[in-house]
Amino acid sequence: MVLDTYIKMSKLLRQEERLILMIVIANEGSSPGRKGFKMLVTKNQMFGTIGGGIMEHKLVQYAQTLLKKTEFQPFIKHQIHDKKAPKNQSGMICSGQQTIAFYDIYSDFISKIDKILSQKEVSIAYSNYGITINSEHPENTEWIYKEKNAVVQKVYIIGGGHVGLALSEVLSRLDFEVHLLDHRENLNTMMSNDFVHSKQVAEFETIENYIPEGDAVYVVIMSFGFRTDDIIVRRLLDRNFKYIGMLGSKKKIATLFQNLIADGYNKEQILKIHAPIGLDIKSETTQEIAISVAAQLIKIKNQL
Repeated sequence: MVLDTYIKMSKLLRQEERLILMIVIANEGSSPGRKGFKMLVTKNQMFGTIGGGIMEHKLVQYAQTLLKKTEFQPFIKHQIHDKKAPKNQSGMICSGQQTIAFYDIYSDFISKIDKILSQKEVSIAYSNYGITINSEHPENTEWIYKEKNAVVQKVYIIGGGHVGLALSEVLSRLDFEVHLLDHRENLNTMMSNDFVHSKQVAEFETIENYIPEGDAVYVVIMSFGFRTDDIIVRRLLDRNFKYIGMLGSKKKIATLFQNLIADGYNKEQILKIHAPIGLDIKSETTQEIAISVAAQLIKIKNQL
């Protein structure tokens, strides 16, 4: 998310010379916008998200009014997701709250962007003094949020059921950006999942369109059953991921793999699938399965 934002920022500044950066610097409870979420707004374009919904729509319009004014100093806005709140109502009712910082970004910021994109690891600080890198900010800041330009490890969970919900909760406390996909609309376990960065109803027959390839992308397949697992695997088998794993019994997985081989799929690619998914800790409950899967992702991430 960090690098994607700055790559896009560089392109937009070369096109339009000025934009507004909104970044979530704090969040509490079931806030749809989580710490580190960013959005770029120009006169004609938008990129990213700060949580979506009526709140985002309202703040995008506000950011566009800022572009009509002369330059401004960084400031923050608190947004409370409760219509009973005495002030700072976001217009949303999901509970929780978030704080968004606003930055006026001009083309002279490109040199700093180049440093962020070219150096292997840069510490970026967002405060009332502006955006600084590598501890350039003063110590007596009124507010500050820090992050690094490291590559974001993205997990795509395919399956919004109970195990998907439990895994989302575990991964939300770790160094992963989590995305949830399911083909079922109005699935209660998916609707109540406030732990992910995004959730989307997706067609499994075109699942590859929802998941980017990459060496920092992890795919976790835990759909409703054998038929949907088979569809998903066939669509993703020849794509490049850091990790791909599938939930299921040994018997189910053996049958699915035999069918793939019989249909001419590459055996070496099939063997790259971690199945049954997770570390073998004799998991029996939903929570234990989630922990075993999370542990396996950590192992792959850290290349132990």
